[in-house]
Order: sequence, then structure tokens, then C-alpha cells
Amino acid sequence: MVVMLGGWIDAGGAARAAIDAIEEEAEASPVAELDDDVYVDFRARRPMMELREGLNSVLHWERITLSVGRDQTGRDLVLLTGPEPDMAWHRFTRAVGEFAAEIGVQQMAHLGAYPFAVPHTRSARLSVTSPSQDVLARVPFLRSSIDVPAGIAASLEHDFHDRGIASLGIWAQVPHYISAMSYPAASVALLEGLREATGIVIDAASLRTEVMIQGRRLDTLISGNDEHAKMIEQLEQLYDASDDDFPIDSDGPSLEMRSGDELAAELEAYLRDQD
Repeated sequence: MVVMLGGWIDAGGAARAAIDAIEEEAEASPVAELDDDVYVDFRARRPMMELREGLNSVLHWERITLSVGRDQTGRDLVLLTGPEPDMAWHRFTRAVGEFAAEIGVQQMAHLGAYPFAVPHTRSARLSVTSPSQDVLARVPFLRSSIDVPAGIAASLEHDFHDRGIASLGIWAQVPHYISAMSYPAASVALLEGLREATGIVIDAASLRTEVMIQGRRLDTLISGNDEHAKMIEQLEQLYDASDDDFPIDSDGPSLEMRSGDELAAELEAYLRDQD
């Protein structure tokens, strides 16, 4: 089972793009929907109304959906997608866990992405979460130590683990100066990490093409600004100096974040000019 529930941390929309690629290539078909009246607060996630010359033609509701498909090697997949539940987390976690056990799910992985002081000129790093030391030992991803508010996927990790189903979260680091825009490099990294952790194979050829296009645009923009080029160089040095999550000191981040905000604004304007 691969899980991506929107509403928690997904910098650059990387996890959303990754699960979209999985759904497309796996030719996933919906088999069940969870009761949205139980789990979704529609005052916070109002349905989108299509209004055409006064005619209320369609209401688009956010659904939490279970779909099935197969990866490139023929492995069976179950995809859990939609909005993160706004309420009844214990009930939701139990319902999904019971469904997974009933149909014979053997592994669960959920996807996410978070902003970090890393350069776009290096490969996107991955970090891992899991309640199982055995699962942690099988993957080479970064291991962080932090107290942070959890998403529903963390609850799913524990429920699946308690049922004897291997579970983990795969997280991609997204450069902080591009975290508000799409970042296909992190999406590709998540798919590669999913393959390494679970054996699921997804080609995502279109995402890989987007990685090259975006990389060239970023390089073009940064090459014209000495301050931005210096920031990228500093981030490269930090990235290259450590294989682990590196700390950000109290002086560096203010300069990096300020430069990052300026670069993000310039990049948005550049992309608008380029249509």
C-alpha cells in the first residue's frame, strides 16, 4: 500500500506528483471510498462548485479513496489518496488497517516532502520514519531526531506495525527557495526511494524530463545574480560535507532564507514571463 493524504507537509507538491505518477502508470482503479461525512470537515475543505451562467452544474467533493493497480513488474498495489482526515483519526487508522490486513497487504509506505536548506544542484536527499528497527536497518535514508506534530500517516505506521505489516514513511528534502513551487526532482527521488524500500517500479518518464527542464531554468536565473550564486555555493558545500542532516547555525539561516525568498520571488516572475 502506498499512502499520500494531502494536508500535511508536502513541499513543492513532490509527494502529490509522485502519487499521481503511480496512479497513472499503475492504471489504478478506485475500489472503495471512506465515508467523507465522518472524516472530512467540509467547512475547511468546501466542495468546488462549477457555476455556468447561473447553473449549478457540478459539485466536486474531496474523497478519500482506495484504488488498486500494478507497477511495471506486475506487483499488486493499493493506493490510499485524498485529503488527510480532519477528525476521527483513531477510527480512520483502524478502518484502513483492518482493510489492509483483510486483503493481505504486506508493506505500507507513505510519501512526503519538507523544505530544507539544500541546493537544487544536488540530488534530493531522502529521510525515513518507521516504528520498526528492522525496517530502518533495511534502508539507507537519513534518520532525523526531532519532536514535531504528526500527520495521520504516522498513526498508520504504528497501526500497520502492530498488525505485523512493515511500514515506513519516505520523505524528500526540497530546497527552501523553491518549496512553494513544483519540484519534480523530489518526486523522482521519492519514486526511487520507494523502489529501493519496497521494490515497486514506476518509470515516471515525464517527471524525469521536467527535472531537466526546471534545472536549466534555475541555473539560468541564478547565473545572473552573484548573491544567489553564492548562496547555492554555500549550500553545496554544506551538502557535500555531510551524509547526515546538517545543522543550520544561528547566523547562516537568516542570510540563506532571505536570499531564498528573493530567489523564489524572482523565479516565480521568470516562470510567468516564460509562460
